[in-house]
Amino acid sequence: MNFEKKLNELNITLPNAPDPVGSYVATKKSGKLLFISGQISINNEGELIKGKLGKDLKTDDGYEAAKRCALSIVAQAKKACKNDLNKIKNCIKLTGYVNSTEDFIDQPKVINGASDLIASIFDEAGMHSRAAVSTNSLPLGVAVEVDAIFELN
Repeated sequence: MNFEKKLNELNITLPNAPDPVGSYVATKKSGKLLFISGQISINNEGELIKGKLGKDLKTDDGYEAAKRCALSIVAQAKKACKNDLNKIKNCIKLTGYVNSTEDFIDQPKVINGASDLIASIFDEAGMHSRAAVSTNSLPLGVAVEVDAIFELN
C-alpha cells in the first residue's frame, strides 16, 4: 500500500510538523520502532482546541480534536521518515489523554477519532493497541493529547 497515495485519495492535507518547545524530541527511533511524542489538539487554523470534555466540549468535539492529534502524529512520522510514509510498517500503539470531568466516561469514543484516522490512512497496518486515559488537565488547556509508536520497515 502506498500511504502517500492513500492520503491523496482521502483528501488529507497534513499539518506542519513543528519542532518541540520543551526539553524533549518530537520523535525517537530505537531499532525499528519510531516513538512519536504526544501531539496536542490544534485545529486547521493552527489554534489550540481547548476545553474539558463533559463540561466545555461534547464527545463529538473530542473525537474531532483526537483526529487532529492523529494528523499531527502522521506529520511527525513523515518528517522522521524523511518524507516517505512508506517506511512505516505498522502502527503499534496509540495512547490518548482526554482532559475531562470526573464523571465523563467516553474517553474511548473520543480517542476513536485518532484510531479511525490512523486506520483510514494505513489500512491493516494502522490497526493498533491503545489506551484512552482521563486526565484533569493537559498542557495549555488542550482537550486531547495523543502519542504513538510505529514499526518501521
